[in-house]
Amino acid sequence: MKLLNRVFFLVFLALNSCQTSDQQAVIPFVPVDIQVFTSDPLYINLNFVGGFAYVPGGSRGIVVYKVDVNNFVAFDRHCTHDISNPCGIVEFEDTFTLKDYCCGSQFLVTDGSVLSQPANFPLQQYNTSFNGEILRIFN
Repeated sequence: MKLLNRVFFLVFLALNSCQTSDQQAVIPFVPVDIQVFTSDPLYINLNFVGGFAYVPGGSRGIVVYKVDVNNFVAFDRHCTHDISNPCGIVEFEDTFTLKDYCCGSQFLVTDGSVLSQPANFPLQQYNTSFNGEILRIFN
């Protein structure tokens, strides 16, 4: 019975160690609970589908993108490749692409997924809610 318990324990450890290697790159955790007023001239682009804005907060700033009339996505600008490199900050490259000009990684703005390496992990995404005037970004 002791041998069987040890086998189960080793299997459990092996499964958990595999799980952690597949998880997101560890971007430093920063509590985020931000309200963005879309009527503010700084964020006027968020009133249009496809509009975006850079918002202070998160680890290295937050990029917000308006997906459709009532839905937004928000990602930390901290690139997931070589997370200790202070240069690793994503910016809009074109309509649907965010790019870290330091390492060359590219990400899809609608879901943060990797389009071009060397990054292997998607961008850190934050939750959003919108009441028609105030966009809340939080984790």
